[in-house]
Amino acid sequence: MQPSSRAYKKQTLPPICAQTSRWGRLKAVITVSLPSPAQPLLPPSSKTLNPSRPNIIPSSDSRKNPNFEPLKNRLIRQLDVGHLRHAISTLDLMTQQNAPPDLTTYSILLKSCIRFRNFQLGKLIHRKLIQSRLELDSVVLNTLISLYLKCGDVDTARSIFEGMGNRRDLVSWSVMVSCFANNSMELQAICTFLDMLELGFYPNEYCFTAVIRASSNAKYSWIGEISYGSVLKTGYFEADVCVGCELIDMFAKSSGDLGSAYKVFEKMPERNLVTWTLMITRFAQLGCARDAINLFLDMELSGYAPDRFTYSSVLSACTELGLLALGKQLHSWVIRFGLALDVCVGCSLVNMYAKCTADGLVNDSRKTFDQMPAHNVMSWTAIITAYVQSGECDKEAIELFCGMISDQIQPNQFSFSSVLKACGNLSDPYIGEQVYGYAVKLGLASVNCVGNSLISMYAKSGRMEDARKAFDILFEKNLVSYNAIVDGYAKNMKSEETFLLFNEITDTGIGINAFTFASLLSGAASIGAMGKGEQIHGRLLKEGLESNQCICNALISMYSRCGNIESAFQVFYQMEDRNVISWTSMITGFAKHGFAARALEMFRKMLEMGTKPNEITFVAVLSACSHVGMISEGRKHFNSMYEVHGIVPRMEHYAFMVDLLGRSGLLVEAMEFISSMPFMADALVWRTLLGACRVHGNTELGKHAAEMILEQEPDDPAAYISLSNLHA
Repeated sequence: MQPSSRAYKKQTLPPICAQTSRWGRLKAVITVSLPSPAQPLLPPSSKTLNPSRPNIIPSSDSRKNPNFEPLKNRLIRQLDVGHLRHAISTLDLMTQQNAPPDLTTYSILLKSCIRFRNFQLGKLIHRKLIQSRLELDSVVLNTLISLYLKCGDVDTARSIFEGMGNRRDLVSWSVMVSCFANNSMELQAICTFLDMLELGFYPNEYCFTAVIRASSNAKYSWIGEISYGSVLKTGYFEADVCVGCELIDMFAKSSGDLGSAYKVFEKMPERNLVTWTLMITRFAQLGCARDAINLFLDMELSGYAPDRFTYSSVLSACTELGLLALGKQLHSWVIRFGLALDVCVGCSLVNMYAKCTADGLVNDSRKTFDQMPAHNVMSWTAIITAYVQSGECDKEAIELFCGMISDQIQPNQFSFSSVLKACGNLSDPYIGEQVYGYAVKLGLASVNCVGNSLISMYAKSGRMEDARKAFDILFEKNLVSYNAIVDGYAKNMKSEETFLLFNEITDTGIGINAFTFASLLSGAASIGAMGKGEQIHGRLLKEGLESNQCICNALISMYSRCGNIESAFQVFYQMEDRNVISWTSMITGFAKHGFAARALEMFRKMLEMGTKPNEITFVAVLSACSHVGMISEGRKHFNSMYEVHGIVPRMEHYAFMVDLLGRSGLLVEAMEFISSMPFMADALVWRTLLGACRVHGNTELGKHAAEMILEQEPDDPAAYISLSNLHA
């Protein structure tokens, strides 16, 4: 196809993205402008497509000057070895000796400045070029556009482009479409592409790649789909692997349509490492972790060697599925191929060990972190987050944050969000406020994730007035912000405020998700308001969320805490997909309502179904055994915690075992059990023993237990009262 004749005429071009009404014509323009399948699929020659003027040759004086060629050759040699300053001196010398440089010389100089990323020198050459009064051709102008784009000056690049008039060629248009697409100016990129088509230019693979990239969002995905048809029609899909990669990204990013993305991947006649890694990454990011791992294995069988980005993505998939064994195997491959020291891979390993370790310890995460030769904000944030998520290492997380600052690494919004969560877990708003003050200083306080963590921190510390102030000053509130304050009110027994805020969320039109309803159900349960809980349950049925796992778990907890254990069991029974929280909530409910046998039977079924118990599950199981005095059963489950399930017993598990032995009158054995503990018993354990001594009248052991309580908590009046009752 030949370009339209109007591409050769001097004309006043429509401003880029002038009328959005042209969107309706986009499909027709692309369809009409491109060849049908019966026509050749290769574009016309670039010579035909280039309406620019011929290059201006050096003046006759220049060419006659015997110094011109030697000086020009010297300048080129200097550029070849990267001596840009010397080349500029040679450029000035050419002018002084009446052998002024030609456009080719300037073009070579500009391209060298771009290659060596010396943009300031490139701007200096541009000024000299203006002073030379040479009439610039499309090659030099395109190089100038590239120079300004590379240094981030989009406005100047755009000004040069718009001033080119009919000297614009396909390269000019391609560069500008790419510029807008790469700078999150999607609308401008698409409008520029449309202008190019209307002027009769035939898009090349770079244009299509750029416009597809600009369409990688929900708003413009339909344009990307039209472009998909065009690249299939023109043959660029088969000719350039980059086009296929952009199409995969477009389907994944715009609508999460991994099915269409994978169809593109399968159709690609040629795939490289980037293609495989991109598809694996999108699978891992969009909830298809198992598909990501399977595709990684296919990639290995196809003979491609994974790089650091591939390993990072597949390790994230292992983390999502809790596949620690596979993660460790990948770790050994990473070491073998010399990628263990990479920051990106290191962060993925830190995260994997933190989330997949059964006992919640972070030893392997810390070891991986310490082995990294250099740390950046990503690696520091990864290890801080790992400590916070472990549930037991919040103080260490704050210490790591301090170490990060000492290491001259500036925290980002995710660093602040994690350390504020640690302060909330410790109920330490004093340190949290200092951390937040530093976020204000760095200009990150207005970022949503920081503000949301501040709300949660105050809420967990019981300071709901401050939490509400933090919520109110948020510039842009999202659903996470509302959920944080609703959850705070619910957990601080302020159910009235919880339900008032729920009405506010409804009025804003932000929408309500499963977490919001779970918080509301928690608020109803905290005050025993089963009527409120039932109203929420009715709303859930109306919204079609009754099968949501998170909501079902909250319903089980609400009905159980409000005393309706049979309704809790009914919700549990109707669940299609149960997780460890579902089972544990039901076991806890039965145990607290005195149905120990049903609790233990539920635990047995849980194991039969292959659901792995956690620390809280065993708290409920040991509690059930304690309530009915099942000593041998309790011992069996306590011993199985580490031996069978790899869970290290914590203080509360030991306390329940002491309670089990104490209730049965085995006080001496309970004392021996305390002595055998791998760590010092806290006041809770001794209070449990003291209560049993009072029931069974063992004054001597009771006195010892009271002394141990007072040694740890000298101001505890309950110990004195219990000891007094023991002697009464």
